[in-house]
Amino acid sequence: MNEIIFFGSNTFPKLIKNEPDSIKKPIQFKFENEKQIKQIKQISSGFFSTIFLFKNGKAIEYLTENDSKQNPSKIQIEENIQKVTVGHENEAILTKEGNVFAKGNNINPKNPKEFINISSLIEDTNDRVIQDIVSGSESIYLLTSNHNAYGIGSNEFGQLGFDFETLRKAEKPILMMKNVSKIFSGNNSNHVFLLNSNQELFGCGNNNFSQLGLGESRKEETEIQKLTQIQNIPKGKIIDIKSTNQHSMILIEDQNLKRKIYSCGFYEYNGLGKEYEDTYEFTEIKSSLFENDDNIVDFSCGNGHTLILTSNPKLIGFGWNNYGELGTGYTDDQLIPIQIELPKLRFNEDISNYRISCGSHRSFIYYSLPSFSNLEEDLINLFRRKEFCNISFKTENGEIIEAHKLILKYRLNQNENQIEKLKEIISNKSIKESNQIFEMIYSNRIINPKLYS
Repeated sequence: MNEIIFFGSNTFPKLIKNEPDSIKKPIQFKFENEKQIKQIKQISSGFFSTIFLFKNGKAIEYLTENDSKQNPSKIQIEENIQKVTVGHENEAILTKEGNVFAKGNNINPKNPKEFINISSLIEDTNDRVIQDIVSGSESIYLLTSNHNAYGIGSNEFGQLGFDFETLRKAEKPILMMKNVSKIFSGNNSNHVFLLNSNQELFGCGNNNFSQLGLGESRKEETEIQKLTQIQNIPKGKIIDIKSTNQHSMILIEDQNLKRKIYSCGFYEYNGLGKEYEDTYEFTEIKSSLFENDDNIVDFSCGNGHTLILTSNPKLIGFGWNNYGELGTGYTDDQLIPIQIELPKLRFNEDISNYRISCGSHRSFIYYSLPSFSNLEEDLINLFRRKEFCNISFKTENGEIIEAHKLILKYRLNQNENQIEKLKEIISNKSIKESNQIFEMIYSNRIINPKLYS
């Protein structure tokens, strides 16, 4: 069952009928033919387009340029689509097979509306299986199964990690950094962050608003044209980073599994969540709205606005609001966090599976159950590393648990005592039940044995 909540610039006249151009309060979003739409998996929205990805691996796209009243177009990719990402000048699609198809002025200038396979352009043929994709404003970033980061598209601000005079644009993916665990950027960003396996953060690109968080001593450097380590990161595990062209936000989880959000950039663009205070390095956003027993489920940044969903549940927002993209009911901008009234959520008891997607002038909140490859596919990916080569595909529940233990240690870096407690709880459950529990854990990235006993 779908649930999508929408507010902001209404570029979907056939979907939201009899409504004004701007939806200033959150409403239930309905497709024109709801029965034909499968369960939603992901939404990615930029300035010119919005892509809806469904659990069956199909996707549809709505364009805002030219004729916004046109019917949605199906994205004609034969392979099963796993992830979509939309920037200001580009779109990219990651398939189950590890291929990436992309389009845009900086990707395929001869035919910018045609998807081409950009992963096949990587020179190292052993590095063409892609496990994640991220769009910047005018660039696309690829993370390979070998944990190498590549970039393609514009390098106007050094966002590909090279000097602009040396490389103005990459027409095929170029290697930016090795030993990368995650890539972070934003649909309107000309800067990028790369996280390595040691939780060290590096960044490059546009820094004219101090959005790279390098500190006050480097605030005058408007372009960082090579990857530079970001110092003074708050202690804890980096969960996610979202950014716009004017600021960046980072979500950190401490040793007690409490998540806090930090921002850097210029306050006058309203995206910091702080009043009259420029911030040159990542500084915590403090508000009474973040209660002690509350935790952050998800957050997203648009062109100049930010939305945060907490576990209570509570929707918190700040920033630009010209099109009602904060959902407050009016169009005044908000410097500091405020709570936004939500319609009643259909799956309120399962708040951890709600996601937020902010486009340039619009916002979506949607329910998406976790979708993971089965155990065998997880193990196939891990078999490339020698420490997992001794795992066999046995059907006994004990073997399933042992395999998952290794996956948990590898993917989530969880505490061994928690894993052992979980093993004891699951030992009497069926294989199907145990796999369902592990999928929940992978979704939340937290082990809490009490939830599964």
